[in-house]
Amino acid sequence: MSLSRTARRAVPLAAIAVFVSLGLGGCGLFGKKDPERDPMELTDINESLRVSKLWSTSIGKGLGKSAPGLRPFHIDGQIWTADHKGRVVAVDAESGDRLRRFDLDMPLSAGPTVAGQRVLLGTINGQILVLDRDSGAIDWRAQLSSEILAAPLQRDGLIVVRCIDGRVFGLNADSGLREWVYDRSVPLLTLRGTSEPLIRGGQVFIGHDDGSLTALNLSDGQLLWEQRIGTPEGRTQLDRLSDIDGHMEIVGLDIYAVSERDRMASVALDSGRLLWVKEVGSHSGLTVARTQMVISDSEDRIWMLDRRSGSTGWSNEELLRRGLSRPVLQGGFVAVADQEGYLHWLDADSGEFVARERASKDAPASAPLVVGNVLFLLDVDGKLSAWRVGASS
Repeated sequence: MSLSRTARRAVPLAAIAVFVSLGLGGCGLFGKKDPERDPMELTDINESLRVSKLWSTSIGKGLGKSAPGLRPFHIDGQIWTADHKGRVVAVDAESGDRLRRFDLDMPLSAGPTVAGQRVLLGTINGQILVLDRDSGAIDWRAQLSSEILAAPLQRDGLIVVRCIDGRVFGLNADSGLREWVYDRSVPLLTLRGTSEPLIRGGQVFIGHDDGSLTALNLSDGQLLWEQRIGTPEGRTQLDRLSDIDGHMEIVGLDIYAVSERDRMASVALDSGRLLWVKEVGSHSGLTVARTQMVISDSEDRIWMLDRRSGSTGWSNEELLRRGLSRPVLQGGFVAVADQEGYLHWLDADSGEFVARERASKDAPASAPLVVGNVLFLLDVDGKLSAWRVGASS
């Protein structure tokens, strides 16, 4: 069980008891360990894809409890990262050589996002920090309502920040002054984590802890439409978990989102109209490239779907319960990391394994980041590595 996927709001003792007994019982903390809940053992594969490790480097003290709010960010041939102690590092994407290092001595929890000359970060204490990209000096900071677990975004002179209490803020990018706030109630019991907002065409798209997807006007934060993705149904609050905490994507005129337990959907950007729905849930979100969509579900089954209809191309069950990251597309291959630090590559057309490498002894901090034919993986201990895929052998 992923320890980052825990309750993050005060709940009654009865609800906590339900969560602990049901959620942690499979982890072997009470009584005998259930062998049917063990991670699936790895088996030998035909490694037909050539994978090269380019470099690896330490970026600091690791991510602590902040993962996956802290994740690598690529811009201008640089990879920017941060650790939970406040160290911000930029490395050259080709060589791994360190280009910048800023030590803030603050409990960072989200980011970094680099926008022009600004570096945007969020803290566990609910502060948004804006740094100068060259010097690391803090241009401004603003105290918001609660912990920030989704990376801040900047667009059209505004910085959009989401907090775990359900509030979304629009701040003036130059001064940090509040332009608007959108306030939404949060269910009594939710998972720790929030999906990053998406911005397109003057609208901000938010996946909420109650399973809803909303569109806000970027300029004033007014609600434009709302659509239900997850279905919070069941007898207990645990049964009703329907958070949209994973990565969402926009392609063309559609937005794609998935809830924790039960449903994923394609939604029209302009109206919020449901285009299709599929009964698959995921905590990590989905990845889209052209007509392909790949996802790992709540049991760590990997699915390849057609994003236009949601129809299944293939599914792979050979990594069940291995604590998978969100799978990503790297050329003609699907890449995914597991909690033991292995990187797996599958053929995007067939779903067959074509390569495997032990990238780390630690779990991934976030989904792999793909830039061209190079994959970057950050683990929870703060190790960043780069991997290139070549021709099949």
